[in-house]
Amino acid sequence: MTYYGSGIAFGATDLGEIAYGQEEIIRVADCDETIFAKQKAPFEADVLIVAGGGGGGLRVGGGGGAGGYREGKKVFYTDIKYTVTVGAGGAGANDGPGVPANGSDSSVERVATGGGGGASNFNSGSNGGSGGGVSSRLGGGSAGSSTRTNCTNDVQGNDGGSAGTGISDAGGGGGGSGAAGSAGSGNTGGNGGNGTASSITGSSVTRAGGGGATNGAFGGTRGTGGSGGGGDGAATTNTNGGDGGANKGGGGGGAGEFVAGGHRGGNGGSGIVIIKFPDTYTITIGSGLTRAITTSGGYRIAQFTAGTDTITFSE
Repeated sequence: MTYYGSGIAFGATDLGEIAYGQEEIIRVADCDETIFAKQKAPFEADVLIVAGGGGGGLRVGGGGGAGGYREGKKVFYTDIKYTVTVGAGGAGANDGPGVPANGSDSSVERVATGGGGGASNFNSGSNGGSGGGVSSRLGGGSAGSSTRTNCTNDVQGNDGGSAGTGISDAGGGGGGSGAAGSAGSGNTGGNGGNGTASSITGSSVTRAGGGGATNGAFGGTRGTGGSGGGGDGAATTNTNGGDGGANKGGGGGGAGEFVAGGHRGGNGGSGIVIIKFPDTYTITIGSGLTRAITTSGGYRIAQFTAGTDTITFSE
């Protein structure tokens, strides 16, 4: 196929200036993702994308959902600009009762969806890469669900847990990338779902754990965060929920504040984007990205921990 137009932008990749008659590579949006011009021979890289985790809820609060988690192979081309974005964690709910924020998306063309915020004040948890846990069942709230992209069977996480059935029962844990959050029961808060382990950097690291829920209104046991950076639920009504792990996309823990005092649900942890590619290629990175580059066993490993900007590969 040949291209007969001027430069255009499509999706996350800026096609820039494309010469008339230049060959195209066509890929399906959001799976492997964009239409852009072929410059040189392609190469394959391992890619891990973790979005920001959702904030924890307040007042019998549910845990925040972990950020969406996507790992696999991706074909890159030299001399093409790719936009990398690292999602931030969502803020936990504060007094008022406030609403916890979802985490932000991370991407390098493929998108990992930010985690859903946990429920506050008897309301539902939010949907996201992994769903937020629900607060007390009073008012008919429900656990947030994981978000499915338009790629077949591409689920980025799991659902949050439900709350207990009583008016002041404990909330449910937020979903993790590897497991759903558990339900609250009586004055025992639901645990956050566990995350997923990856060895893309050479050692196994677990990321994207869901946040734990706070205990019920009358003492009891708080929920624990899931493995992979999930924040613990607050132990008492006068403490904050635990924050999700930074650069792990962990969900924030729920809090049980019933009186004014400045306490909040835990903040969701920021995400990360990692690209492991053959060391026969070099990478140019825009200044808007916080990054670290290592070399091991014939590969370069680029870890992006904050920001958004473009990257370009060359031979």
